[in-house]
Amino acid sequence: MKLRLDLKLSQKLIMTPQLQQAIKLLQLSRLELQQSLAQHLLENPLLEDLQIDAEEGETAATDEKIDEAAIGRDQGADEAETPEEQEAPEGFSASGWEEYFGSDHRSGRSQQSVSSDDFPSYEQTVAKATSLEEHLLWQLSLSGLSERQKQLGRLIIGNLDDDGYLRMPMAEVVAGTDFSEEEAESVLKDIQTFDPTGVGARSLPECLLLQLGHLGRNPMGSLGARPGALKGSVVEAVILHHLKDLEKKQYAKIAKTLNVTLDEVFQATKIIENLEPKPGRPFANTQNYVIVPDVFVVKDEGEWVVLLNDDGMPKMRINPYYKQLMGSGQESAPETKAYMDEKLRAAQWVIRSIEQRNKTIVKVVSSIVKFQQPFFEHGVQYLKPLVLKQVAEDVGMHESTISRVTANKYLYCSQGMLELKFFFNAGLQRADRPSDMHSSVSVRQMIKQMVAEEDARRPLKDEEIAARLRAQQILIARRTVAKYRAEENIPSASQRKRFF
Repeated sequence: MKLRLDLKLSQKLIMTPQLQQAIKLLQLSRLELQQSLAQHLLENPLLEDLQIDAEEGETAATDEKIDEAAIGRDQGADEAETPEEQEAPEGFSASGWEEYFGSDHRSGRSQQSVSSDDFPSYEQTVAKATSLEEHLLWQLSLSGLSERQKQLGRLIIGNLDDDGYLRMPMAEVVAGTDFSEEEAESVLKDIQTFDPTGVGARSLPECLLLQLGHLGRNPMGSLGARPGALKGSVVEAVILHHLKDLEKKQYAKIAKTLNVTLDEVFQATKIIENLEPKPGRPFANTQNYVIVPDVFVVKDEGEWVVLLNDDGMPKMRINPYYKQLMGSGQESAPETKAYMDEKLRAAQWVIRSIEQRNKTIVKVVSSIVKFQQPFFEHGVQYLKPLVLKQVAEDVGMHESTISRVTANKYLYCSQGMLELKFFFNAGLQRADRPSDMHSSVSVRQMIKQMVAEEDARRPLKDEEIAARLRAQQILIARRTVAKYRAEENIPSASQRKRFF
């Protein structure tokens, strides 16, 4: 085998680090972009936020005006009034006012000025919601248990999940401690008497039975006691053995198995519906997160206009000091010059990438508005089917670029706050106009409306919903209705049916 050296000419598509950075910035959400730009400002001394500098300049100018005005007032007062003309209130001297306002009679402290830094911050003054663990520990501290039992109680409470259930086996809870399972079971029974009722249960039936006991019912009553059937025994039997049947609305099967009437099963079901399957729900974290739109779509002089939301975003620019320093031609060390050149190129590329990102977002959203103009005018029922390829061909970009632009981006319009991905959906053919398509989103909305207006005693089956949609010239199969219903978390007809 012979070794030799050959020259070969070829072309390759290589993504430079700058291009990779631009693509990364394009697909970032608004919050992620703010964090990324803050990191660039921190790492690159040649970058600065124009907005912060402007605010600092305005603050300095305002302070100067206030000082000048104060000096003018002092000079005018000295010229207008003499010490003899300035009469102090009776019982007070000039030094008396300073002594009065300079002292703090409430706290007895010495005469010291209190700055705003001494006051608590806003976060420190906001009330913090009580968690389930804190609520139970507070009740444990007020209970009459011994210190050893309270220590074991804290261990059990720490192992409860957010719903208030003890999912962990008791042997695993006390593993590695000197507590026995019998002690833990005894303390758990005490915890199960705490508020909220049903906390500390190890299963859904146990949780519901604890709540029945709290309501004054007799869950351990005899099933044969006919007069007391609706006061606990039928309810207990349904909870212990027929929760799956209850979920499927199989009331006749429950009545036949328990040898009771349907009316008794219905009344027991009413009692169970008023119980809380998740005792820890009231203590769950329900904090709402505000979504800030990337663009606004507004109507101006009869046309829909896309406005970029740059509020709160850093306005990047090259620091004038370093720019002047590099343009002055002063001699500097080679390492310093290389470092400054590198940071300058990085800063210029970040600024160009942000500008290109903003232009691309506005361009893509403008294309979406052009395709979906009936939606912005009339609502979701006029939403048209749309795919990434249509927008890509309209703006002259690749589909992957459109996908990055629409990822984690939001717009605000007269129809509300919407994600850009919302406008891309499949279509269903119309019977009256085969060339026209109906949006799957609007079909889902029609299905939800039909279910909301149906008779609860005779809910619509999937085939009936499909027939109604076909009557509105929408060609749809029963399995497609079932698919859309499942995606909207709508139960089946048998599960939606109510007998009372």
